[in-house]
Amino acid sequence: MGKTELIITIILFNIFFVLFVAAVMVYIRKYKQRKKEYMNEIEIKNEIHKRELLATQLEIQQATMQQIGRELHDNIGQKLTLVSLYTQQLLYENRVPEVSERIDQVSQIINQSLQDLRSLSKTLTDDNITQKEIVTLIQEEVDNTNTFKRCKVTFNHNFNQLDLGFAHKNVLLRITQEFIQNSIKHANCKNVFINLSTSEDVLWELDLRDDGIGFDSTQIKSTGIGLTNMKNRAAIIGADFTFESQKNNGTTLNIILKKQL
Repeated sequence: MGKTELIITIILFNIFFVLFVAAVMVYIRKYKQRKKEYMNEIEIKNEIHKRELLATQLEIQQATMQQIGRELHDNIGQKLTLVSLYTQQLLYENRVPEVSERIDQVSQIINQSLQDLRSLSKTLTDDNITQKEIVTLIQEEVDNTNTFKRCKVTFNHNFNQLDLGFAHKNVLLRITQEFIQNSIKHANCKNVFINLSTSEDVLWELDLRDDGIGFDSTQIKSTGIGLTNMKNRAAIIGADFTFESQKNNGTTLNIILKKQL
């Protein structure tokens, strides 16, 4: 083999080698790209599956609450109505003033309990949520809480009307109820502040804050039922969920649902 042929052979070998290396690199790059696409697809499917599980869990809870609400209305409510009628009859038939006064007191207690039961039943069966605006729903919750005078709740918003479907109103109301109850029960707070707002980029933003004793949020148990329920509700509708608390500095909860572009 001559010198020229040897040089040509070496050049061809180098060309083939470079082509081979390039082909391997292209294959590896495409393999990584396909793997990344596959992992993204798996992640999306897992996220969808997770949301479906969360939705199913909350649907079961909702169905249970609706069943309880119907039982309260149809069963216990009817019995209380019957007792109320009996007390009214006793009040009419009785001629002893002292006894009449006691019967009247009992009748008032029964009627008030009946009204509270009907209100609770309506809330549990979700008729209240369907028929009313979100501002009205939250304000009613605030007024009911302030009646007990254990903690002052203040509610502010920056709009007159916010057109929301049942799912969004349900999430906002249930999370607000959960936060208020936790603040009163565990935080020993004097005030709870609620702010609901909207803007160009944000469909709605809910800010909840108390001035209670707080706690170390790094030590919080993520399995806590209350916090888990709030997270799950926010996740179902794709809202961002931020929870912060510090000892002696209260607790803050922020939930944002951005507008779809």
